[in-house]
Amino acid sequence: MAKIVTKASIVTLAVLAAAPIISSATIPSASAQDYPSRPIRMLVGFTAGGPTDIPARFLAERLTSALGQPVIVENRPGAGSMLATQELLAQPRDGQTLLVCTYFDPVNTLLYRKARYKVSDIAPVSLIAKYDYAIAAPLSIKAETFADLIPLAKAEPGKLNYGQLGIASTQNMLAKQLEKTAGIKMTAVTYKGAAEAVQEVVAGRLDIYVGPPLTVMPQYAAGKIKVLAVTGTQRLASAPKVPTLTESGVPLVAFAFLGICAGSGTPQPIIDRVNKEVVKIVDTPAYRAMIEKSGSVPASSTPAEMQTVIDAAVRDAAPIISEFNLQVD
Repeated sequence: MAKIVTKASIVTLAVLAAAPIISSATIPSASAQDYPSRPIRMLVGFTAGGPTDIPARFLAERLTSALGQPVIVENRPGAGSMLATQELLAQPRDGQTLLVCTYFDPVNTLLYRKARYKVSDIAPVSLIAKYDYAIAAPLSIKAETFADLIPLAKAEPGKLNYGQLGIASTQNMLAKQLEKTAGIKMTAVTYKGAAEAVQEVVAGRLDIYVGPPLTVMPQYAAGKIKVLAVTGTQRLASAPKVPTLTESGVPLVAFAFLGICAGSGTPQPIIDRVNKEVVKIVDTPAYRAMIEKSGSVPASSTPAEMQTVIDAAVRDAAPIISEFNLQVD
């Protein structure tokens, strides 16, 4: 779940799944007793090696053993995860196709005026992680904290660029909030995935990237980038010298999370089976160690608990889209 907290408001941005088109293939083709009847596809709406892909591959390997059928990760990057969600919704609702949900998916239902789907077309299964964001910058930038960056940005409005993964991405919305709160102006550059954006920071071609710690912190630990601030309420244990945005004089806090989703109409026994196995994996020491090392927090849930998060995401994201006129056809 992603939350933006300013002096005036708290905005919760969540992980859920949505798509630009809804398929008529809503009738499950297999009974719950037969599940899984063949290899399971786990769709990821972003490039390999990113903060969504890494947990997906960990889960897929272990779900393969737990469910008795191969679970194959398929990366379908592009259009703010909509290509992957579209593929999910085009398949029979039998649990044989799953999606690693991100914040993008519910926001797409609000962003596109002509979206032919509803949030209820997606069935939440379980959360798998929560995390803050880290604000990455190249080593060449003449700033050590976000507070240092503000006067640089004000001196030359629009010169600094920032990476986003689509107009409705967390990165774009956070950047808009940063611009408003700090009184600065930056230029957006769009990338297909977080890994690509971070590499552009390493190369010095991208000035700012607000990314999940799973992607950003390894490069920081290797001394290849700077981290100017983190968006949580507290400093990361893995980067105790990096201040929060609030400490830097910018009253903004953001959180995010990942989850597993299926198509609506998937039989409840199948949802419950996948939920049971996902929760077991998330609770293992190996998974927890992987997620915690990245600065994130392992988190699981019931489908109903995830639905609550989804509903809050849709309700709270609407004011940001309206304020910054982000809605498109």
